[in-house]
Amino acid sequence: MGDLKQYGLVRAQERLRDQVGHALRAALIAGELRPGQVYSAPGLADDLGVSATPVREAMLDLAREGLVEPVRNKGFRITEVSERDLDQFTELRTLIEVPTVGRVTRTAHRERLEALRPIAGEIVARAREHDLIGYLEADRRFHLALLALAGNDRLVETVGELRKRSRLYGLTGLDEAGKLVSSAEEHLELLDLMIAGDAPGAEACMRRHLGHVRSLWADARDESTDARDEPAADRDESTADRATGR
Repeated sequence: MGDLKQYGLVRAQERLRDQVGHALRAALIAGELRPGQVYSAPGLADDLGVSATPVREAMLDLAREGLVEPVRNKGFRITEVSERDLDQFTELRTLIEVPTVGRVTRTAHRERLEALRPIAGEIVARAREHDLIGYLEADRRFHLALLALAGNDRLVETVGELRKRSRLYGLTGLDEAGKLVSSAEEHLELLDLMIAGDAPGAEACMRRHLGHVRSLWADARDESTDARDEPAADRDESTADRATGR
């Protein structure tokens, strides 16, 4: 396992538990913490340079999000997501989000849609800045705020849970290839279509966007698999390069 300190420095003014959780989420996204593997709180604490208590607390937060699962007397296993799971998550999100976007386009006031533009712009900015945590957080806020305009709280909760269980692994390679930027820009395209009142166009855009997200999941899993197959010496050198900024 690489040096996790690169994913988040602990600052005195912030809760240690929250900072550790941020660092662990970043390590998950970057692929440093592998699906299916078990990690102990003391081992992660050593890598982060903190005590084991805030790591255990942060891992329990991640467990509530479905990102990890406790393993008795061993630590926490990173939850695995199968290709079948990803296909089913995509199908469910398509069934929910596509018609909801069409309905919101037809019924929501234009100013309420326009109010989402700063978040859509933030998604693009985070992608361009290579801020993967910020990218995913802004993406989450945009999609859930957009769906909330339909007035169905349970619908928003359902999509929120689907998003948690279909999080991305190994996004570093995709980010470096620039693929996240094009996906991010689709949020602005969607918003323009909705503000223009083009419900069929907005539905088509959302369907296409979810299809692209599914492709990103597949590519991310391929990146993660390639990294696992990489010789240990090369993998260690790659981790060191990220830590030093090379």
